[in-house]
Amino acid sequence: MFRYAHTNMIARDHKKLIAFYKEVFHCRSIGETRDLRGEWLDRLTGLSGAHIVGEHLCLPGYGEDHPTLEIFSYDHMEESDPKINRCGLAHLAFEVDDVEETLKRVLENGGGQIGELVTAEYPGGKRAVFVYASDCEGNILELQSWS
Repeated sequence: MFRYAHTNMIARDHKKLIAFYKEVFHCRSIGETRDLRGEWLDRLTGLSGAHIVGEHLCLPGYGEDHPTLEIFSYDHMEESDPKINRCGLAHLAFEVDDVEETLKRVLENGGGQIGELVTAEYPGGKRAVFVYASDCEGNILELQSWS
């Protein structure tokens, strides 16, 4: 069997970031909290004394069993500045009814805006509204709406 299971985000403050995704994007708690440590986790992560806490949130538009957004914090973490054009995971994209209203909620909940809100025309008469934003910890988001 193959199926997409989750995307993991490491947060400075997992409780604050979990609250952000619940408030802005309607992610839901499904009772999958974590408080992990032990020799098996040290071997898995390659870290000595690793300790992880956090929660899996059900993404909007999906049932209770997957995929999830896994938001964790480690006791000890490395800092970096995410950039829109860096190699690796670039952003999380959410299709929303109203990009401007969702961007407003992002900003009200401690997030930010990257670049401008734009409208793009696609073949076949499709039209999309896009904006890049960031969550309350600086992770990059794409908000999009199609008509």
